[in-house]
Amino acid sequence: MPISLDRAPGEPMRLMVIVGSVRPGRAGLPVSLWVHDRVAEVGGFEIDFVDLAELELPFMNEPLDPKLGRYSYRHTLAWSRRVAAADAFVFVSPEYNHSYSPALKNSIDYLFHEWSRKPVGFVSYGGVAGGTRGVAALLPVLHSLGLVPTVATVDVPFVRHQIDDGFFIPTDRQSADLDTMLIEIKELQESLSVVRREALAVR
Repeated sequence: MPISLDRAPGEPMRLMVIVGSVRPGRAGLPVSLWVHDRVAEVGGFEIDFVDLAELELPFMNEPLDPKLGRYSYRHTLAWSRRVAAADAFVFVSPEYNHSYSPALKNSIDYLFHEWSRKPVGFVSYGGVAGGTRGVAALLPVLHSLGLVPTVATVDVPFVRHQIDDGFFIPTDRQSADLDTMLIEIKELQESLSVVRREALAVR
């Protein structure tokens, strides 16, 4: 699957924000909408907001290894184009039983090269651990795909306490952590875009 890195001068970086839960009444949607609005406020990004509940990817059903990039289904081809167009990602990730969301993992497993050598940040949420155990479980998966995680993360313990009338109310620390993450994503993208171009040149 060809991956274009062409950008017009001054074109903003393409950041995909993924809502990592598909459960009815999920806390992840208001948290993700806060992330979207904060990114827009900071500026310098073109945002692709992906709600996995709306994307409706079926359980991974491609017959060939995603490393080959030879996809059989329209839903995979559409997802491939969308992820390939992104420069970086923010995963808004819940924690289920000390691990990650199966819907998020499924969306990742469809593809391979489209993720590679791109920065990813995490906004995690849950109970006492704020979703951090789910992120820890997901990191080896992302490393195997060549995604580069930020050091800065945002965690939201007891997330329901920060949702009021359907809106997520962040703490000052969480807002500051997200801003730091976005700065780091921009810095990583500068370096990784060069690495991606070199890798594509030899493929």
